[in-house]
Amino acid sequence: MVGLRATSDAEDRAEVEVLQARCEKTRQLARKIQASLKRLETSGRSVQEAIGPIYGNTQQLQILGTNIDRISAAIAKVREPLDIKSREEATIRAGVQSVGLPEFLNSLKRITRATTDLKNTNLASNQRAISDLNSLYKSGSQQLEDLFRKILKENASPVEPLHYITKQLPFPTLDQVIISELALINSFLSERKSPEHPEDSLGAVIYMDIRGPYMADTLHNLSAAAINTSRKKTPEALYRQGTNGIGTYSAGLEGLLLSEYENICHLFKRVEWGQVYQKTCRKALGEYAKTLRELNAHIKANLITDCFLAYEIVDIVSNLSFRLDRKTGELKISFSDALKSIRDTAKSSLEDLLDDTRRRVASLQFLPNDGSVLPLTIETMTRLQTLTAYQAPLSSIMTSLGDGNWSASTAPSTNSSSTSTGTKSFDVGADGRQLLAHYCTDTIEVLLSNLESKGKTMLKGKSLLGIFIANNAALIDRMVHSSDLITILSDNMNTIDSWRKKGKNLYLDAWKDPSTHLLDVQYTKGGGTRLSAGGTINSAEYIKGLGSKDKDAIKEKFRSFNASFDELIQRHKTFNLEPEVRQTIARDIQSMITPLYSRFWDRYHEIDKGKGKYVRYDKGSLSAMLNSLG
Repeated sequence: MVGLRATSDAEDRAEVEVLQARCEKTRQLARKIQASLKRLETSGRSVQEAIGPIYGNTQQLQILGTNIDRISAAIAKVREPLDIKSREEATIRAGVQSVGLPEFLNSLKRITRATTDLKNTNLASNQRAISDLNSLYKSGSQQLEDLFRKILKENASPVEPLHYITKQLPFPTLDQVIISELALINSFLSERKSPEHPEDSLGAVIYMDIRGPYMADTLHNLSAAAINTSRKKTPEALYRQGTNGIGTYSAGLEGLLLSEYENICHLFKRVEWGQVYQKTCRKALGEYAKTLRELNAHIKANLITDCFLAYEIVDIVSNLSFRLDRKTGELKISFSDALKSIRDTAKSSLEDLLDDTRRRVASLQFLPNDGSVLPLTIETMTRLQTLTAYQAPLSSIMTSLGDGNWSASTAPSTNSSSTSTGTKSFDVGADGRQLLAHYCTDTIEVLLSNLESKGKTMLKGKSLLGIFIANNAALIDRMVHSSDLITILSDNMNTIDSWRKKGKNLYLDAWKDPSTHLLDVQYTKGGGTRLSAGGTINSAEYIKGLGSKDKDAIKEKFRSFNASFDELIQRHKTFNLEPEVRQTIARDIQSMITPLYSRFWDRYHEIDKGKGKYVRYDKGSLSAMLNSLG
């Protein structure tokens, strides 16, 4: 044990000695490092004292160099706008044709930027340069204006509108190459305002000044043709649809307006389309409105015969305005203003036509003694037939007037929805076709009622008056059924029918006289009526049963009947009856006379024992006579 412990102590001592040796080495190394640090500090202080002034000078030189560079850049920037004049002047002086439009426009843009930069310097020394650049800019701008105007004028020669109208071709627009060139120029001109029209760009004003007259000149001949074709060769002739040149004029105007709108859409910004379009078309529309005013004056001077031209114009212009508004969204107000005077004339014509019918009836100096139809009736119905060709414009006009309000002095027709002649009504949902039917019915009522009043003072007897009314009513009915009037009046024929019946009844009143002579009392003396073996009345036996006074009364009845009947037959032959009237009246006379006479003849024809002294007609001859009436 003792030996092991001694060995362990020896090992510990050895380790301590090793550690002590290492600590000594570490202390020595620390002393060396400390000595090195002192030497390094001494060396660094020496270097700093040597290099410090050199670094300071270098830093100052760098700052100075930077400042110099900045000054040089500022000087170059200031001088750049001054130098651009010499560079761009050659381009501007050479002209657009030489350098090309894109380069010319770029040059003007550079001049604009240079001028702005010079102005921003606020240096008095730059004012001369600014003035020079402005002069150069004005020169270039003027060249572009002149070029823009030149190109437009070269493509603004009036065209022959009939070539495009008759062949249904679209009117020519500007060529796409030309459009591209004009659009480039206009991109520059659109930034400048016109001195005379500050609300418009310079390009727009130039365009309007050239294209406006082009449109008016192209349509000039069509305007003249519309006026010339309105002149009447026969003053009393009714206007025939489509014979005036306003339809062709309007077709040409529409085609030209659409082509011009296409040009404008390609050249100008969207916000400019409406304003440029309206002002470009102003001259052409002004000429169109002037033509309408001249036509309106002509229509007023010939209102009764040429009011139909007014209806046609209302239809043409309204449809034209609608189509253009749908395609362009413009010009609706312009067309409405142009049409206003003719539309007013068309409205007033409805009353004037009725008044003309009254005046012409009142001015009649005589009426036909045979009850025949008046030419006035034919003319009035011809006018109504002509109206059917203008149902669309008349529906619009009558709707704006209100049902029955086409004449303050016209009582509403039985089919009219108006409640009083003075009540003005406007029903936006009114059926224009029904309003036209009411107007036609009112016209027929005015005609026949005034003819009746005139006939009462100028015609002798109810028979002639009845034939006169029935004939005119029959002709009216025939002209309705033979034309498009029947499609309008199919539900409004009561007025005509009532006048036909009225005329017929007035005439048939005279035939009541012979009928009264065929009425008798039932004689029962001698056991009543004698019948033959076949069940028919035995006239001879019946006569035997009558007293002398009764026989005389029967003879007088036959005599009176013969006289009245013969007179009516002779008078009937003097009348000029329309076929329908002749057939209807003959049928009604037969139904009135034949049953009474047959009964009377069966009883009393043996009163003169076949001598024909009193019984002039047997049933067959009477029937033949009545049949001849039809």
